[in-house]
Amino acid sequence: MAQHTPEHTPEQTPALLGGSAGGLTRPPRLAPGDRVAVVAPSSPIDAVRLNAGCAILRSWGLEVEVAAHVLDTHPRLGHLAGRDADRAADLQSAWLDPGVAAVICARGGYGVHRMADLLDWSAMRAVPPKVLVGFSDATSLHEAFAQRIGVATLYGPMAAAASFVTDGPTAEHLRRTLFDPAAATVLTSATATALIPGQARGITAGGCASVLVADRGTPGARPSFEGTVLVLEDVNEQPYQLDRILTQLLRSGALEGVAGVALGSWEGCGRPERVREVMLDRLGPLGVPVLWELGFGHSPSTLTVPLGVPALLDADAGALTLELPALAERP
Repeated sequence: MAQHTPEHTPEQTPALLGGSAGGLTRPPRLAPGDRVAVVAPSSPIDAVRLNAGCAILRSWGLEVEVAAHVLDTHPRLGHLAGRDADRAADLQSAWLDPGVAAVICARGGYGVHRMADLLDWSAMRAVPPKVLVGFSDATSLHEAFAQRIGVATLYGPMAAAASFVTDGPTAEHLRRTLFDPAAATVLTSATATALIPGQARGITAGGCASVLVADRGTPGARPSFEGTVLVLEDVNEQPYQLDRILTQLLRSGALEGVAGVALGSWEGCGRPERVREVMLDRLGPLGVPVLWELGFGHSPSTLTVPLGVPALLDADAGALTLELPALAERP
């Protein structure tokens, strides 16, 4: 199924690589010696976990630069990692720095929505692409980078995330995706099973379901996920809340033309059988393959899922196979 290309104002036109079949522009893979920047676009950071995560990144041979405001807290709103303008400035500065090869979010929580419109998207689109890593609240960044810049990104563990600093397989899968992406094209897990059988091809997109809902109607949001393999996960949303989230996505037209759905973790979302029932009820009528529990998102151990690349979803085999490596070869 062909990917739908929404209409954009000139400053929002994505740079597609090879048309709909090729997905978005893939930034170059990393190599030892590269400099990476850690930013905090969302909630406050645990300094101990941040130090542990940066140590892991340095053990891979990377030069790690922590942005100026990463350890800030908003002067009035304690749920934010510093002022909106400062969080936006850290992210933009890192993206525009020609010496930075990757921008890695420190954690999720909440905050990206407040600072997304403070970014100079025209300036950020004008520089060569680089790697963006994050999940949860970073879903809004993934969507904005896809729609406004046309760059493929990584929905993966963050520098101060518990899964990254405590779970070896989580860190190793991110490392392999960053440095040897051709060896990380098949995504599967022991829990991956078909909720609705079948195969589908599309460009990967999505992330945290509640954040995708919050994006609806905002500047630069895509009209729908037509032609995509939509990846969805969430945390601490009870089954009735997940029902509301999926119903809003359906009623808004966001799920029209979706090629297939890969579901990740539903940590803290109640009994798995009830979550399955909601997913089957809401997604079943789409008539597309749906894969249950691929193993990404807010779980204690998680895969890194590239967004913006062509992929084959095989629900029967319990796998999502990228048809291009997540990152391109270095020039």
